[in-house]
Amino acid sequence: MKEKIIETSIELFDRKGFKETSVQEIVEAIGVTKGAFYYYFKSKEELLKDICISYIEDLLEQQQRILQDSEKSCTEKLHEIVYMLIRNIKARRKSARIFFREMRHLHEDHLQEIKAKRRAFRQHYQQLIEAGIARGEFKPTLTPDMITFGILGITNWSYYWFQPDGEISEEALTDIYVDLILNGIKNRESLKEK
Repeated sequence: MKEKIIETSIELFDRKGFKETSVQEIVEAIGVTKGAFYYYFKSKEELLKDICISYIEDLLEQQQRILQDSEKSCTEKLHEIVYMLIRNIKARRKSARIFFREMRHLHEDHLQEIKAKRRAFRQHYQQLIEAGIARGEFKPTLTPDMITFGILGITNWSYYWFQPDGEISEEALTDIYVDLILNGIKNRESLKEK
């Protein structure tokens, strides 16, 4: 039942927005009472927090799997993380939109919990950029935190406009983004050595 409440809420929050969706609408859509809702969630906000936490924790887990692969270069890991983010926009489009659009409705304590996880995701990404610089894969003159924010800006806003069933696949979009990123940060000297 908890999963059904979450799934239905994701649909309604995506379509109508968090503020405009009532608990009554959620339970009516499922065909249960408010008591069933409040058995699993203290409030509509707690439900929103759970949706956002689930989304970012899933991204963190996938990111960690990619980063822990010692066989791959920093460039390959960068490509895989960009692809993972784009693929998640396709697979969890509504959750992504809720994460980016509706998180602002959370109380400060819930918001801080999510921001801490989002910050961890960004810091892991930044460490990848720093490792790429240290290994000579990326230009030594880069400012890793600004590059990281830029990459996240490019990928995160894709939820807003990217049409997974459109003319560009998530693989093609990943290649476009990574080409754009690497041609700006790839160490030209390392290319000459190979």
